[in-house]
Amino acid sequence: MSPDASLPLDGQRILELAARSMFELFANASEGMLLVDKHARVVWINDQYKRFLPALGFERVEDFVGQPVSKVVQNTQMHRVLETGKPILIDLLSNRAGTFVVSRIPLRDEAGKVIGVLGIVLFDHPETTLQPLIQKFAALQRDLEDARRELATQRRSKYTLASFIGSSPAAVEVKRQARRASQSSSPVLLLGETGTGKELLAHAIHAASARARAPFVSVNIAAVPDTLLEAEFFGVAPGAYTGADRKGREGKFKLADGGTLFLDEIGDMPLALQPKLLRALQEGEIEPLGSNKVVPFDTRVIAATSRDLGALVREGRFREDLYYRLNVLPVKVPPLRERRGDIPALAEVLVEDIALRNGTAPFELDAQALATLASQVWRGNIRELRNVLEQAAMRGDSQHIEAQDIEQVLHDAGIERLPPAPQPVPARGVAAQALRPLAEQVAEVERRAIQAALEATGGNKVAAAKLLGISRAKLYERLELAIP
Repeated sequence: MSPDASLPLDGQRILELAARSMFELFANASEGMLLVDKHARVVWINDQYKRFLPALGFERVEDFVGQPVSKVVQNTQMHRVLETGKPILIDLLSNRAGTFVVSRIPLRDEAGKVIGVLGIVLFDHPETTLQPLIQKFAALQRDLEDARRELATQRRSKYTLASFIGSSPAAVEVKRQARRASQSSSPVLLLGETGTGKELLAHAIHAASARARAPFVSVNIAAVPDTLLEAEFFGVAPGAYTGADRKGREGKFKLADGGTLFLDEIGDMPLALQPKLLRALQEGEIEPLGSNKVVPFDTRVIAATSRDLGALVREGRFREDLYYRLNVLPVKVPPLRERRGDIPALAEVLVEDIALRNGTAPFELDAQALATLASQVWRGNIRELRNVLEQAAMRGDSQHIEAQDIEQVLHDAGIERLPPAPQPVPARGVAAQALRPLAEQVAEVERRAIQAALEATGGNKVAAAKLLGISRAKLYERLELAIP
């Protein structure tokens, strides 16, 4: 240690004595000391360190001293201290000789230049000497791993296409479009009224895609203050502003890297932020707040809105170029009133979920209650349907829900109640077979048409297929299904 000219002579003497005393203390009390020069060569070891040499593969001190430290001590970090000039006060070192708690301290000359590093073995066998500390560290490590696994689970998709309940033509079509969208990496735009299941479809598209094992990250733009949206999307560089985390913060684009980013309520995005989102989508890179470096990402974007984006573009409240960038694969999610036939199946699933969440037995809906549900407009769609069912379940004293229970909930909520559609009464004289299932009647018509064509062509299947206006393969397929 060089004397400090600002100190009186007795002060300088005390510093020199303190340095010498500290060195002698560590030399005698530690488990070993090692010194390297500015070229990272071992120049000295104390007597305690010599006992590690056989385990490191050296019989004589002369074979060890003078060698590059990285060659004779596995996993050493002495060269890193030489390069950075920064000490490593506490570290775990594992090599052939065992596991040790070590310190590494840079040594400087009078000019402050690093001329060597002192390595100190504070403890050997830390598994016994530092057992309380290691146990605490292990417990913290387990908690961290548990938290990471929980977070990874939360960022997985929760639903599949099978979760979109319904077999109506409208439901089948939207699932077909979603399945097609899952095979692409282009942006998807989900359009539909509130409560129609747009977020569920976003999860389902991700789950059916090649990115299913990667994160699914969701941002509800309407729920985040405008002033925080940029940081939420793009992240924050370390120390970007007063009070910011020193380590910085990753944005949702980076968190979803390799997976899917779901932007819910995209129509509520502030106009000032839209150019940055457009650039991110076009270039595949973001620039965190307070940073001058761009960060690449590989994220598939699914956006959703219940607003009319086309009207917002015409009003100048949504950028036209961003609209076209997002509207590559549009999927129109139908409102519930356009698929009333799905209401019984939806009600059954919702009833079971409500009972599961409340820890009660599922309640039953009678036929008139289902008919009442199917006749309503449902401006809030599935979300409103669930709310009505949950209210009816909470109010009732039995496990049986009748039409009057549903009507009471609708009345109290101020929802205009529409009566169930009257059931059609068949006119007298209509044949009984006309009341059979439609699929059965269509199959019978196909069977008769095929038989007639085969008779007319003398059994020539190619000519019969041409006569019917279908391919030969389609005819063979229909023959298997239609001919008994």
